[in-house]
Amino acid sequence: MSKKKIWIFNHYATNMFFNKGGRHYWFAENLSINGYEPTIFCANIRHNTDDVIDCHNNKYSRKILNDIPFVFVKTTKSIGNGIDRVKNMSIFFFNLLSIANKYVKIYGKPDFILSSSVHPLTMVAGIRIAKKLGVPCICEIRDLWPEAIFAFKKAKEKSLLGKVLLAGERWIYKNADALIFTKEGDTDYIIEKKWDIKQGGDIDLKKCYYINNGVDLKSFNELSIQNTIEDEDLVFDKFNVIYVGAIRPVNNVGNILDAATILKDEKEIQFLIYGDGTEKEMLEKRVAEKNLTNVKMKGFVNKKFIPYILSKSSINILNYSQTQYNWKRGNSSNKLFEYMASGKPIISTVKMGYSIINRYNCGIELEESTPKELANAILKIKGISKKQYMALGQSAREGAEDFDFKKLTKKLIDVLETVDRKKT
Repeated sequence: MSKKKIWIFNHYATNMFFNKGGRHYWFAENLSINGYEPTIFCANIRHNTDDVIDCHNNKYSRKILNDIPFVFVKTTKSIGNGIDRVKNMSIFFFNLLSIANKYVKIYGKPDFILSSSVHPLTMVAGIRIAKKLGVPCICEIRDLWPEAIFAFKKAKEKSLLGKVLLAGERWIYKNADALIFTKEGDTDYIIEKKWDIKQGGDIDLKKCYYINNGVDLKSFNELSIQNTIEDEDLVFDKFNVIYVGAIRPVNNVGNILDAATILKDEKEIQFLIYGDGTEKEMLEKRVAEKNLTNVKMKGFVNKKFIPYILSKSSINILNYSQTQYNWKRGNSSNKLFEYMASGKPIISTVKMGYSIINRYNCGIELEESTPKELANAILKIKGISKKQYMALGQSAREGAEDFDFKKLTKKLIDVLETVDRKKT
């Protein structure tokens, strides 16, 4: 019996080629084990870097990484979120459309297309190509565009642009053969918009599925042993409060510094902040000006070192702004699952809907996210018994097993098989 081919469209999967990991890389690995033949289509330009895969005057280039074919679609450089990024997305879209037939002639037609956001043009391309080839298209919604654009005030919902974006979003949801959302409550969005069939709309909620982000536990465990860092802050016997991630307004890392200020006389506690972003320099100045000796701004860190760093944590902080995002539908942050895999308690500075932290009893979610509340939560976990502390960590680790990509891929295969049955 021949293997069923699945094309995976993700503009930004270029990072996964360089990192040898990530959502669609791990899906592809596990799909291969389960009798499928995946191919990942992505941009030949790595976003916000100078890394380029040379297409040699063609519209695409093909490389094999660990038996996974990557097809790099030619586009232009993309730095930041301005006009260059719009141009980059548009050229990727048109070139993806134009290479599909040529690729079919050489490598055969797919049985499925899995077309993933971040931006919606990739999903539009997936639907159009799938219809042309007569195969089903599953659209994967990892970010609710344009809701996020409206939330960050980059466009107004009732403006002409806002209405066009909403119409495009609804078209995608209607025309996809199945929808996969990475946050458990994202189907609530369709109900809120009254786009579902029950309320007179044209979107069938029965074709909506939930597959969150997750972690490859085997890879995580191997990296924590193989990629260590010589850093005295990770060796000394301290109670390490660790944050790993972007340092931007939505991450509200300044709140951690305020909590550190409250706890500056707690000599056993130190805050280690790993990451880069637009607010990094400003926060480094605050640390220096306030003489926060209990805070170390560690800067950018390669992803391969994160499992080792987290193995040295005492508490991991999920730190977000309460106001710049809609958290009621859940959380699909990659670092949530890395934190859980480390087997350490988690403090979230926002209270999530469909809370994974509460479901697995592996930490604390704050009601108000004030520095005082965060400081108290840190002291609370520090003050519990060893048995209680170990139980929190064990719950985190056991929860991570439910989000291991072996299990997540089984969920994806269930979607593929359901769509396949409907087709036949």
